[in-house]
Amino acid sequence: MMSAHLGRMSVMQTLTTNKPQTRIQTHSNMLFLSLAYLSLIAAWLPLLAHATPHPKPSPRRNIAGVSVIDTPIVRAAQQFARDHSDDRLYNHVMRAWLFGTLLLAHNETLRASVDEEVQAVGLMLHDLGANHSLDSPFVTLDRRFEVDGAFAARGFIRSHRDGRHWDDRRVQLVWDGIALHAEPKFALFKEPDVVAIYWGNDLDFSGPAHGVTDAEYAAVVAEFPKPVNQTEMVIEGITWYCRHKPLSTQDTFMQPYGEMFVPGYSAVGHRAIDGALGR
Repeated sequence: MMSAHLGRMSVMQTLTTNKPQTRIQTHSNMLFLSLAYLSLIAAWLPLLAHATPHPKPSPRRNIAGVSVIDTPIVRAAQQFARDHSDDRLYNHVMRAWLFGTLLLAHNETLRASVDEEVQAVGLMLHDLGANHSLDSPFVTLDRRFEVDGAFAARGFIRSHRDGRHWDDRRVQLVWDGIALHAEPKFALFKEPDVVAIYWGNDLDFSGPAHGVTDAEYAAVVAEFPKPVNQTEMVIEGITWYCRHKPLSTQDTFMQPYGEMFVPGYSAVGHRAIDGALGR
């Protein structure tokens, strides 16, 4: 493509440096020049269509030694999480956000593909549906807690003065990231933003990985402490859904917790195989 452009420019330079010509020759040359310029513009249009303007650097602040994006909607999301979470849940989502941010800091390729506001809002609000109270404005009886959280986060974005200007794609990425944050078989094959939300949450359970160092991890945990026995907390959290929202747990990763830890829990009649076998 570039050789063709250089060829056109060479022709144009030659035409514009010739000695005075006849009126017919001049008109002919001007027509040729116009067509050449149009051809040049047409050749560049596909490239311009895919060009992404260089974004302005976002303001940042430091939390637990981690440089995080600091925009009004991100600060509002943090406050929203604080207002609708107990200490245990709030500390978890904050750790997930900070671990997710560290993940990007150690992965230049992923960082270049991820919208940090989407990731931040998605991680801080990913457990709004995990509030163990049926009086919560976000908790339903029939939907999985991840879906409850996804709808709650979407409502938050749409009600925020900056979020009202988010396009549908950004909002959908937050929704998908939250709805799939416990489903790696789906999340890891989605957009980079969804992947980043998944890994941020996962790092809170897996420990240091994906470039996040032991020292970085420890600094985050020191600022937002983990429960003494996180495994027991996870079991307690999931069995709450099995007791109070059983329909939302059947045929999911939560079902075995109900079968193992909740007396009387049964998914029989509600599993995909039951429908396939007509029972």
